[in-house]
Amino acid sequence: MDVEMLSRIQFAFTIMFHYIFPPFSIGMGLLLVIFEASYLITKNKIYETITRFWIKIFAANFAVGVASGIVMEFEFGTNWASYSRFVGDVFGSPLAAEGIFAFFLESGFLAILLFGWGRVKPWVHMVSTVLVSIGSIMSAFWIVVANSWQQTPVAYELVTTNGFTRAEIVDFWGMVFNPSAMVRFTHSVNGAFIQGSFLVISVAAYFLIKKRHIEFAKKSIATALIVATIASVAQLFIGHWHAQVVAEYQPTKLAAFEGQYETTDNASLAIIGYTNEDKQETVALQIPGMLSWLIYGDVNGVVTGLNDFPQDEWPPVAIVFQTYHIMVGLGMFFIAFTLFSSFLLIRNKLFQAKWVLRIMVISVILPVIANQFGWVSAEVGRQPWVVYGLMKTSEGISKSVTAPEVWTSLILFFIVYTLLFFVWLYVLDREIKHGPDKPDENDLVYKVKGERVNSIKKMEGE
Repeated sequence: MDVEMLSRIQFAFTIMFHYIFPPFSIGMGLLLVIFEASYLITKNKIYETITRFWIKIFAANFAVGVASGIVMEFEFGTNWASYSRFVGDVFGSPLAAEGIFAFFLESGFLAILLFGWGRVKPWVHMVSTVLVSIGSIMSAFWIVVANSWQQTPVAYELVTTNGFTRAEIVDFWGMVFNPSAMVRFTHSVNGAFIQGSFLVISVAAYFLIKKRHIEFAKKSIATALIVATIASVAQLFIGHWHAQVVAEYQPTKLAAFEGQYETTDNASLAIIGYTNEDKQETVALQIPGMLSWLIYGDVNGVVTGLNDFPQDEWPPVAIVFQTYHIMVGLGMFFIAFTLFSSFLLIRNKLFQAKWVLRIMVISVILPVIANQFGWVSAEVGRQPWVVYGLMKTSEGISKSVTAPEVWTSLILFFIVYTLLFFVWLYVLDREIKHGPDKPDENDLVYKVKGERVNSIKKMEGE
């Protein structure tokens, strides 16, 4: 393989590994706010237990997410130097904003979140929890802004200096609120809410099956299921909005999503199937006119096909088609499953339905797959462009890096990330097997009135 393909594989591997963790942090951050607020409002000690348990899981996830994310910024310089020179003025601003306004906020108040229980007043800890959650969401916002500019570049001018052309910002807020930024941010964060909720549901369902921590598990599932249901249903409408933006600004990507080779009105929506790039045909179960109606609100709306564009500007259609439809299919499963589970919860039958609980335990992997495949379909779908319509991926690689160097770093990253992944799994497994501490087992009791606790529980026998 050449340097370009190896560099693409390396970046895809590192970012896909990293992308396991931020959605968990964002989704769990929201739930921590809800759990702790429930404790302060109801004064029910079980919500203290729930909050303190999930803070530990959140911290382990946050640590691995930070460690795995640092590498990507170095790759911009080592593997993608030409790209970095071209977009440095644009890309640097949101990345700097992410560090200053989001990461510092999240990491700074994380210390109070982890170690402040019983040492600060309840409202201070609650505010810290809220700020950590906001920090994780804002971090996603600035990262998505930077990436969205690559998808729909606006508010720039091309400046040539010493024979090298680079993009420079002419309107900062125009760049921030580029045409795809807000819908992609909303879509990504909502997907994170689903992923974080399913983690909580999975662990709580495991406790119920094992008949451990029953009250903890029931209240955890009830809260997380509400969030998961709302987010899953909302994702249907957000995804529709996203598809309309893609149709307007990246028609080749939309055509690849649906395996649409010919421009046509009354375009069909593919449900399940496959596409053959060589024969330029898609074999799938389809709903006639549905794609045109979803995009334009009219079954006679014209959808542009791939054949209206040069073939060297097509993305890898088969990969984009399959990953996109797997993501959509999983999204429909989330809607059906969460609505059904919510119905059972309302009827007081959920916690007795062992088969549903078993599905909940294993379903934690599904939002991870959906978010990963969503990223793949979005990023591979803009190929061959690294900046849509401005710079091709082949033009963005570093000129001095060699294939053996990329191979070496890729192998080393794989080894280190594999070890890091197993450490993360070990920590999660240890904490889940240990389970939540009972309120009266905690050394420091978090009192709702906010009095400072001066006595520490003595060890038995002292």
